[in-house]
Amino acid sequence: MAPITPLSDARALRERLARVDRFLADQYIQSGRLAGALVQVWRRDERVLNSLQGMADRERGLPMAEDTIFRIYSMSKPITSVALMMLFEQGQVALDDPVAKYIPAWAHLQVYAGGELGTFKTRPPARPMQIIDLLRHTSGLTYGFQNATPVDAAYRKLKLGEMNHTGTLDEMVAALADVPLDFAPGEAWNYSVSTDILGYLVSKISGLPFETFLHERIFGPLGMVDTGFHVPAQKAQRLAACYTIGPLGRAVAPDSRFTLQDDPQTSNYLQPPRFFSGGGGLVSTAADYMRFARMLLGGGTLDGVHLLGRKTLELMTANHLPGGVDLPQLSRSMFSEAAYNGVGFGLGFATTLDPARTLTLGSAGDFFWGGAASTFFVVDPREELVTLLMTQLIPSSAYPLRRQLRTLVYGAL
Repeated sequence: MAPITPLSDARALRERLARVDRFLADQYIQSGRLAGALVQVWRRDERVLNSLQGMADRERGLPMAEDTIFRIYSMSKPITSVALMMLFEQGQVALDDPVAKYIPAWAHLQVYAGGELGTFKTRPPARPMQIIDLLRHTSGLTYGFQNATPVDAAYRKLKLGEMNHTGTLDEMVAALADVPLDFAPGEAWNYSVSTDILGYLVSKISGLPFETFLHERIFGPLGMVDTGFHVPAQKAQRLAACYTIGPLGRAVAPDSRFTLQDDPQTSNYLQPPRFFSGGGGLVSTAADYMRFARMLLGGGTLDGVHLLGRKTLELMTANHLPGGVDLPQLSRSMFSEAAYNGVGFGLGFATTLDPARTLTLGSAGDFFWGGAASTFFVVDPREELVTLLMTQLIPSSAYPLRRQLRTLVYGAL
């Protein structure tokens, strides 16, 4: 038998990955579960799948295109985490620095012990919040939409972390000084506005507006020409519609059908925001985000552009949860990724610790995250593999598409 060459291996992989097209069409597009989707897979510096299915805008009959612009929501978080770690590499911030070193108004943050907004009872934390707590979501901060605790309710009432709110990031940071933490730093893992605070710190430490830092230090060098906090007028026709089958955190009935959540012709993303959310405010394309993901796969370098050192990426993708536990043991969050056994959390990404315990396909050391509108990416250094899903359906927990996509892609190797 002739040896398998890289060229023939890539050709065979492309043929096996054709199952992704069929699966998306049969199970999600034709059934009406999704309006459209775009999936790309890169392996060993070669794109081996580029699947475009359905509509970017169902109401106007616009098909999914390679340059469609998506709301990536929490896939903004890895980008913001990289920005902070670039400053870490330069010696401008340390992971064990207390956050109050940069936000003096937070020097005396307290922990929730009872009551509600206006009558909160509090206790002091065992230790101050540190930079690492923001990166790994063990800060004690929260999101109002989680609807789990009186602290969540206070966030909702004060509109903290809401991207459509008219307040600024500076105003949110000031307001949080008067709201207790949901738990003491390091005691639990909870999805939160922590990454928005990282964006604030990037600005304070670098001396540049956060959005300027991202464009000058990350987007520009990597050639991410369509990534930013809003869609300019000349690109507005490329913005996808965003759909919903229920609010975040709510169960979805099996026979639910999606409805329009954000019309691309009237979307808030058509105007520059006042609140630059590093936790969820960016828009991007598959081409742009794939360049970011391939930079991560390359140990911080892509096409001669160096953003981070290899050892920094190794640190970021290690499990940093206290005690080395996995997410289900420490999580207070509703997000589906937080329920996976065998999954830990690093400095901006979830990371697979033990594929056997996840009950899905992958590699120890692969790292990943997703966004509220069901976007998703996974980087696997061992397999030299990047998988990217772009679609626009809220909530991301509506269907097991991310796990199914993992199975389809890894099963083709």
